[in-house]
Amino acid sequence: MTLNLVKLCVGVSELSELERWIADAAAGRDTLDHVTRMFPKRRDEILKGGSLYWVIRGMILCRQPIVDLEKVVGGDGIERCRIMFAPKIIPVRPVPRRAFQGWRYLEAADSPPDLAKGTGKAGLSDKMRRELAELGLL
Repeated sequence: MTLNLVKLCVGVSELSELERWIADAAAGRDTLDHVTRMFPKRRDEILKGGSLYWVIRGMILCRQPIVDLEKVVGGDGIERCRIMFAPKIIPVRPVPRRAFQGWRYLEAADSPPDLAKGTGKAGLSDKMRRELAELGLL
């Protein structure tokens, strides 16, 4: 069964900011990465099609497919995890999520569904998506 990760997107207040950062960082690259302290023990489940779900200002708003997880050692000698993900942002139905440190597992059954293309929902502003989600309309 597929397993996902969920992580706070620190320093980003709108999905459009993340999209711009990804576009700038991905120039000529097939993958992007994010280094975190802990390495997932359930690596194999994540690599069976899992995604990194980003929490932006208290809401899960999007996901990026995880390509690989690898152990790396920082300059301080501490072992870390490099999460490599596709530079593709997939908007999902907004779901509230409280702040936490690091990352958390997110079971496939608990993962918010992708916003369907062509429904117009994917083109909504972050503010409108948040408001509609809070009203239970999205």
